Amino acid sequence: MKILILFAHPAFERSRVHARLLKAVRTLPGITLRDLYEEYPDFDVLPKQEQPILEKHDLIILQHPFYWYSGPALLKQWMDLVLEHGWAYGKDGVALQGKYLMQVISTGGNAHAYTAGGHHGHAVCDFLLPYRQTAALCHMDYLPPYIVPGSAHIADEDLARYADGFVQLLQGLSNNTIDLKALMRQPEANMLTGLPGLLPAPPR
Repeated sequence: MKILILFAHPAFERSRVHARLLKAVRTLPGITLRDLYEEYPDFDVLPKQEQPILEKHDLIILQHPFYWYSGPALLKQWMDLVLEHGWAYGKDGVALQGKYLMQVISTGGNAHAYTAGGHHGHAVCDFLLPYRQTAALCHMDYLPPYIVPGSAHIADEDLARYADGFVQLLQGLSNNTIDLKALMRQPEANMLTGLPGLLPAPPR
């Protein structure tokens, strides 16, 4: 499986979590990494440049911090312009059919904050419905997200475990050793609960 990571972070120079995650996977074979803020600092996204890249990959990963229950502005701009009617969706829009969409997210709040009794009152996955529906509209399968909670205060050893887990995840996906159908049957699975049978339990 060929994997494309679309990375969007408007303040990457201050990011400890995503810097560690990207360092861990940057040299893995079969992975293409595109930094959207580096590619499009003026938000002038070029659909005809992006679309052929998407067509060459099987899994599209949106990696970003969780900003106001969504993604950074450039990621939304990218989606608005690249996922065109007649190409990504609509009667003749089948360019992404059969591909997979996934998210890799960091949250400032800890794991408990994203529970029914926590500060935000919902799991992170509850806020990701627009992305799941985007995948459905584009005839893609949405995989459970990989989430690193508590990014503001995460300990170095815990961050290292998440980075190692991210490597395991991408290697398993790239080598087709992960049962995707089983994974998709567990839509709430993420690093707040642990990807079943694959990754180490998250820090407590």
